[in-house]
Amino acid sequence: MSPATEAYRCPGCGYTYLTAQGAPHEGFAPGTPWSAIPENWACPDCAVREKPDFIAIPNSAQVVPGTP
Repeated sequence: MSPATEAYRCPGCGYTYLTAQGAPHEGFAPGTPWSAIPENWACPDCAVREKPDFIAIPNSAQVVPGTP
């Protein structure tokens, strides 16, 4: 998977971090790779799960934001 198509999903609420989109409201510009996200970063939607809990999504080039 290329960094531009990386996607990681929170198993608690379904929030999906898409590298191509980043998370500007969290301070991560579009294109920020998952490896650059701090290990203690918490899910911005549920704040229950941290980065190590997120699950990599295969074939993430086809992920639609906001869908579990």
